[in-house]
Amino acid sequence: MSELAARLSAIDAQIADAARRSGRDPAELTRIVVTKFHPSSLVRELHALGVSDVGENRQQELSAKQAELAALELRWHFIGQAQTNKAASIRRSADAVHSVDRERLADALHRAAEDETPLDVLAQINLTDDPGRGGVAPGAVEALVEHILALPSLRLRGVMAVAPLDEEPASAFARLRGIADRVIALAPEASWISAGMTGDFAEAIAAGATHLRIGSAITGPRPERG
Repeated sequence: MSELAARLSAIDAQIADAARRSGRDPAELTRIVVTKFHPSSLVRELHALGVSDVGENRQQELSAKQAELAALELRWHFIGQAQTNKAASIRRSADAVHSVDRERLADALHRAAEDETPLDVLAQINLTDDPGRGGVAPGAVEALVEHILALPSLRLRGVMAVAPLDEEPASAFARLRGIADRVIALAPEASWISAGMTGDFAEAIAAGATHLRIGSAITGPRPERG
């Protein structure tokens, strides 16, 4: 077994254990492998190991890797902060955008539609007190959700968040679950909760996360950015 296969197997076992401890079926969870700064060759290896969901933080990397690996059956998740002027490029390459945090970005993604295929999007929630961080403030979630729901080329799937560094993950994800329930009240199909990374996915699973974003614990250390 390669080192990559061993790391993937170990994380999947930990995810399954955490799910069972929370009384959940591991099959309910989608594990997204974040391949930031890694070459396309690593994504090929992951695909050969059965990985189907891949995440990217930067539009340039997303676009380049998706184009190079278009022949593979992969689902590309854009999970980084998105600039409105990159919306068209992101939409062409991503199957899902986890970081819609403002109406202008939702509008830009909508305008970039090239056919009738809807784009899956999630409302990113800011769980910190810093308004400069990515994400919509919890009190403004309903307004953003209603705006997204009015854009026919976007399909609202749920919410995404990163746990603050100065708060216990379990507490942060419990708050996210409460926000997710508010979103589901407006959009019953928007049941995705994208939360949990290498250090806190067990807490995210316990709070109801459906999509986990795991990076270096699977891929190994990231290469230096060129």
